[in-house]
Amino acid sequence: MSFLPKSPWLVHYDASSCNGCDIEVLACLTPVYDVERFGVLNIGNPKHADIFVVTGSVNEQNKAVIKNIYDQMAEPKVVVAIGACAASGGVFRECYNVSGGVDTVIPVDVYVPGCAARPEAIIDGVVLGLGVLEAKYGEKGKVAS
Repeated sequence: MSFLPKSPWLVHYDASSCNGCDIEVLACLTPVYDVERFGVLNIGNPKHADIFVVTGSVNEQNKAVIKNIYDQMAEPKVVVAIGACAASGGVFRECYNVSGGVDTVIPVDVYVPGCAARPEAIIDGVVLGLGVLEAKYGEKGKVAS
């Protein structure tokens, strides 16, 4: 992570999920996994975030919210879709109000499989996202010294 000018910060949005993946995202912050020791912080302001973590399926009501959060983030940014619902709509994909996965609204860089996704897989997905972020920093010529 030496390419980043600061520790990677992520913003999490629950897009109408069953909360299974949300609980696992929060488990990553507990002392068992403790991702904060690596400098990864879960923050509430998308303007400060590098990584957008989305759980749950997209519906008509949250499309605008997801797009709004994405648009508030500074470039370069990475989107990580966590769980089957965020990838494709999951078990809710046949519901009348579900539009599908997150990629129906914004571009997704990393997909983390599972229902619910395990904390280890979520951490691996964020690490893959950091690799994508590094590549995007390199494209922009913003490599930190």
